[in-house]
Amino acid sequence: MAIREMGKAPSKDAFALALAALSWTLADAARAERLLSLSGLTPDDLRSRVGDPSVLAAILSFLTAHEPDLIACSDAIDARPADLVAAQALLEAQT
Repeated sequence: MAIREMGKAPSKDAFALALAALSWTLADAARAERLLSLSGLTPDDLRSRVGDPSVLAAILSFLTAHEPDLIACSDAIDARPADLVAAQALLEAQT
């Protein structure tokens, strides 16, 4: 799902990409721990603020900061790395 092909609701699609990326990130315990450690988020933050654009942008920022994870996540959720970067920018603009 390319951001450029997302049509009239890019923020909705950015939200969906970020949720897919979050799911992928949390599927691996070591990666999930690294996310929490580096982002300062807690499990309670993730549960209570999963719909917050700033939290979703932080998830994507975590992935874009480590290219191997960005590429692996992109492959796993059938998106291009550039789509995740664009989604991060869209979500950051909403904060």
